[in-house]
Amino acid sequence: MGPVKSKRISVDLPCKMEIQPMEDLKLLPDELLELILSWVPSRTLVRRCRLVCRKWRDLIDRPTIWKLQWERDPSKKATLEAAKHCPPMDWCRVGVLQPFGRNLIKNPCGKEQFRHWEVQHGGDKWKVEDNRGHVEGAEAQSCFVSSFLWCAKSQVIDLLKEGFWEELLDTYQPDIFISDWWCAREDCGYIYKIQVSLLAADRTSVIAIFAVEPDPIPRWNDSKYQQISHVFRNYGPGVRYVYFKHAGRDSQYWAGHYGARVTNSTVLVEFSPEPP
Repeated sequence: MGPVKSKRISVDLPCKMEIQPMEDLKLLPDELLELILSWVPSRTLVRRCRLVCRKWRDLIDRPTIWKLQWERDPSKKATLEAAKHCPPMDWCRVGVLQPFGRNLIKNPCGKEQFRHWEVQHGGDKWKVEDNRGHVEGAEAQSCFVSSFLWCAKSQVIDLLKEGFWEELLDTYQPDIFISDWWCAREDCGYIYKIQVSLLAADRTSVIAIFAVEPDPIPRWNDSKYQQISHVFRNYGPGVRYVYFKHAGRDSQYWAGHYGARVTNSTVLVEFSPEPP
């Protein structure tokens, strides 16, 4: 029996297939088009979709698309609250830079070693180590550890570059919340202090300041992290920068890094929720 030859089945197809064109999105009702565009990533909305035509530009410059996005994202709660307090908002700027409710301190836990921090030290410098205890909400479980002499480090936040604008800061004055976490080794006491200043455009004039040096932690302690926080409110016009600085040392003057352990430094700008 010889090999079986396969039979090719021929199917008659029309020589030309009529392809229906897609419906022009510009012909859709605004409400439906806004819903569709609200699923587009924010940077693509501004950098590409906004350039398609005048209608798309006008829709993207309005609040509806952005509010639809933010209502689906629990992390944008502070942004939605800001929209209630500050109606004349640059929606595209806020949508892309997302300044409200995020930590404006860069590298708060030492995940990138000392990047973004200006480090001052005497005799020795800071060191980055793993946390000895868990810090809830921190982006990394690591910390900066000071030595036996005073060690300080600081960071300056440019509020305009982060996405805020002058009218917002001068007229509506959202809360500026600062926080820091610190502790010590269980076998070595330490001393810690913090200073946070709101600065004017010249980066020198101080509009408001928070400074505190808590009581020293004694040797043989529970090594648990403590939080210090403060809210700048009704600080007046002119604020453009936040200057964040903290310092620490150990109280035994031991050679090495046995001093203050600081982590999860935070600066947030947001509005207090309106009462129901």
